[in-house]
Amino acid sequence: MSNVIEELFYGNLEPQELTTEITPKLKKKLSELVKKEEELTAMLPEKEKELFANYVLAYNEFPSISDSDSFISGFRLGARFAYDTFIKG
Repeated sequence: MSNVIEELFYGNLEPQELTTEITPKLKKKLSELVKKEEELTAMLPEKEKELFANYVLAYNEFPSISDSDSFISGFRLGARFAYDTFIKG
């Protein structure tokens, strides 16, 4: 049995590269989001388009950071379960 921590360390396990299938519900919401962004951008003067584009880029960084924090918290919780199961048990 391979050591998952060692595999992760050596780069043989890259969870960020795992892809998930986009559900129809998520596809629909993404389509709506793109449509609304295009509509809003079309109504804005050039200066405001640039400001809005910069806002969108900055806003998109938030979920990435939040997802990272959630992943770390979940990983730690899983490690605590494993510890309680195999060490404390």
